[in-house]
Amino acid sequence: MKTKLITALFILISTFSFAQTKLNTDDQAIRKSMVYFANTIKYKNLDQTVDSIYPKFFTIVNKQQFTQMLNMTYNNPFVKIDVLDMKFISVGKPELVEGENFSITSYYLKLKADVSSMNEEMKKSISEMLTKKYGQGTVEYLAKEGAYIINAPMKMVAVSKDKKNWKVVFADKEYKKQLTKILPKKILDKL
Repeated sequence: MKTKLITALFILISTFSFAQTKLNTDDQAIRKSMVYFANTIKYKNLDQTVDSIYPKFFTIVNKQQFTQMLNMTYNNPFVKIDVLDMKFISVGKPELVEGENFSITSYYLKLKADVSSMNEEMKKSISEMLTKKYGQGTVEYLAKEGAYIINAPMKMVAVSKDKKNWKVVFADKEYKKQLTKILPKKILDKL
């Protein structure tokens, strides 16, 4: 009796440990892909940024226009944007839907936008736009540097067929209507 109880307890602990290891492996793979994506932006490797994005995203957004938008944003001579830091809030447990795994990931991307070459009216417009997009209390102006520090709350969906190679798709409110064409309803309902 004692042997059966110990054996059952050992099996239960082993199963739980394996499940935790599997979850941590998924979590690590997703985080690695998200950090890679952020680093491609940080180091302005924008072609790699585009390659990191879930291919179905480009069925709703023109790939060439998206690449141009990234170039205009991150290679703009008037507003120099730098990625300073990335902090994860949560990495969702992957869910298998229609042959693909989906994980909803939330994080903060800390950005610095140097607007020192702009006049005061343009700086004010930029401040209003940033506050509207990222929310009150997320934008700080550093007058001495002529730059904004933005703690941008971000939400992405990581997608993978094999749980090893993850691609990302923006889960911003501005894309939600288009995302209905590429993400399963079960995932969209959680955004």
